[in-house]
Amino acid sequence: MSIAQSYRIRLEGIRFRARHGVSRAERGLPQDFVVNVEVSLPVSALPRTDALAKVFDYDGLANLVVDEGTRASYKLLEILAERLITRILADTPAVAVTVQVKKFGPPTSVSVDAVSVELTANRPA
Repeated sequence: MSIAQSYRIRLEGIRFRARHGVSRAERGLPQDFVVNVEVSLPVSALPRTDALAKVFDYDGLANLVVDEGTRASYKLLEILAERLITRILADTPAVAVTVQVKKFGPPTSVSVDAVSVELTANRPA
């Protein structure tokens, strides 16, 4: 039995190129996106031994994010973030997830380096 009261894993800086954006020009050329993910896992998912086979597969989580981020083109970062959350909750034992999606050089009337959207959701009861 673990003495831990919570179990979270963060993946920072998951990078991929995709065609997301409102305008046709934004979707015309691949752009860089960076995703940060935090998953809350049940404490029962903690490995009981120091063996890689027993730990949460964060490489698989990173690949899931890239797959979902590149499989379709979305106009809104909010929709992409929701799709990521839905897939993570469906494909992992996560009980809660926070996803931040960052896009560089958004089309704004003033200079903006990047824009990001962050969403959090819990597994439905």
